Amino acid sequence: MKNGKVLTIRPSKFFSPQNHTTLVPPNPVFLPNYVASPIATTLASSLQLYINSENPSHGQKIHTHILKTGFRPNINVSIKLLILHLKCGSLKYARQVFNELPAQTLSAYNYLIGGYLKRGKVEESLTLVRGLVLSGEKPDGSLGRVVHAQIIKSDVEPDDVLYTALVDSYIKNGKVGYARTVFDTMLEKNVVCSTSMISGYMNQGSVEDAEDIFRRTVEKDVVVFNAMIEGYSKSAEYAWRSLEVYIDMQRLNFQPNTSTFASVVGACSVLAAFEVGQQVQSQLMKTGLFWDIKMGSALIDMYSKCGRIEDARIILTTCLKKMYFHGLQ
Repeated sequence: MKNGKVLTIRPSKFFSPQNHTTLVPPNPVFLPNYVASPIATTLASSLQLYINSENPSHGQKIHTHILKTGFRPNINVSIKLLILHLKCGSLKYARQVFNELPAQTLSAYNYLIGGYLKRGKVEESLTLVRGLVLSGEKPDGSLGRVVHAQIIKSDVEPDDVLYTALVDSYIKNGKVGYARTVFDTMLEKNVVCSTSMISGYMNQGSVEDAEDIFRRTVEKDVVVFNAMIEGYSKSAEYAWRSLEVYIDMQRLNFQPNTSTFASVVGACSVLAAFEVGQQVQSQLMKTGLFWDIKMGSALIDMYSKCGRIEDARIILTTCLKKMYFHGLQ
């Protein structure tokens, strides 16, 4: 390094790919827990300096030292190691760090997917995207665009998982037009992508487009109904439609959940329709959802905006009593 000493440890010679198939030394001794300490802070800072330097490969010696001593890095140090290996072009070691992470975070996925794409490893990157989606996450917006471009360039046939990841990624970043382009290329539109498109259109006020997607969704579920109800409930112009969809879904034997009730009560709040709100509350009280804190807040807000302060007070008192007795149990 040009600016003096970075770390006081003195690692042995870094394991070379010629002599070792893995960075892990034989019979490592691990500490019982992942360590968050001044040592971890020092390691993270030192790794960042190497990442930012012209010769990041020198920083790989830190990883060797970590493995030899049996030190178990926290997530911050592990992510720095992942970035370092990617910057050095060491995809093998980067993947090893990723596989051994105490928790495979969204940022770790994004870094490794980006590293594979940069090196032209499209299939490997798409495998990671699928794993990311199955874990309940999606790639961020900029990475989603890169993944989409690589799919087009490499003539890879996307599956439902990749389509879902791309649509959701574009929607979350406000790129509804791009999401619609992906959506329209799908031979069979799954309900997850349809729900994402409806939410995206509703968020930008394109109600007619959202309605079109909803009508064309053959296999509906509670979540797609909720997307319509929530979208309608946000404006006085369309709030009545959320009540109509709420009724329709029950006619089709779909049971409302907490999100459904919260949106419907929100629509009543927008419309100042406390009579309807009371009917919804009556239905809600027949379920086990009435005591949900989200529902209590929604009802209090609705009654307050309707000028029914006493009703709001009763809901508040009831919720506080329930929380108190629940706390004693």
